[in-house]
Amino acid sequence: MVELQQQLQVQEVVDSMVKSLERENIQKMQGLMFWCSAAYCEESQASMQQVHQCIERCHAPVAQAQALVTSELEKFQDRLARCTMYCNDKAKDSIDAGSKELHVKRQLETCMTKCVDDHMNLIPTMTRKMKESLSSMGK
Repeated sequence: MVELQQQLQVQEVVDSMVKSLERENIQKMQGLMFWCSAAYCEESQASMQQVHQCIERCHAPVAQAQALVTSELEKFQDRLARCTMYCNDKAKDSIDAGSKELHVKRQLETCMTKCVDDHMNLIPTMTRKMKESLSSMGK
């Protein structure tokens, strides 16, 4: 039960961060991408191949931005998963060593809570770093 609440808490904060990145950075980049693409489509002297290449160049920053966000989120999820795996291993070792179930349950909950808290504290720095990277891409 506690673990589910913690998962929902992390998911809510991460979702909020992604929406903020989309609203403040990626949507602006998408707008520029469409303007850029439209400008090349109106170029009457360009061949279809040239227009296609130009449109691909216009799309590149958005693709890079989406790849950056995806990569950072995957790293975050991997780190959180490793932390929770550590907690589970620690609990299993305690049970194997003969510790009482109630004690192990409390130990596991404490460890999981620490994982969540530590990773929640990483989100503001991760957000700032991504916003800086996205801002430099959008220029």
